Amino acid sequence: MEEEELGKAATPRAKKDIAPGRVVDTYAAQCDTCHKWRVIDSQDEYEDIRSRVLEDPFTCDKKKQVSCEDPADLDYDSSRIWVMDKPGLPKTPKGFKRSLILRKDYSKMDTYYITPAGKKLRSRNEVASYIEDNPEFKDAPLGDFTFTVPKVMEDTCTPDA
Repeated sequence: MEEEELGKAATPRAKKDIAPGRVVDTYAAQCDTCHKWRVIDSQDEYEDIRSRVLEDPFTCDKKKQVSCEDPADLDYDSSRIWVMDKPGLPKTPKGFKRSLILRKDYSKMDTYYITPAGKKLRSRNEVASYIEDNPEFKDAPLGDFTFTVPKVMEDTCTPDA
């Protein structure tokens, strides 16, 4: 079975930004029928598609007023750095935000979870401690906090990037 491709594009952050490194600025999914890349409007919508893609592959017609006949929204090329998420990863629990930062040497991405209060959680142990200390999140399954990182597509990393 061919794996569904889910992509994200990371671009350099401005120096004035608080966090160093690079962040994902565009979410995209590849149509299972025509293989064109479609921009996904939000991280939440992207995570919903990613979590269900193995059972319900993404197709162009799942976007309003889009079909396989339309031109691709994005081309897979070196105009941006592409990273590919593993299909089927769970959606981030409600109230939290999954943050991905591309290392400066383009070797890999680091995953963090940002709590509703803005605290950055860097490991499954930190997530477990946070949930234990904040009973209002006791229903957030620990298994939905995944630190699996997307694969950096080296063929899109140019030497001058």
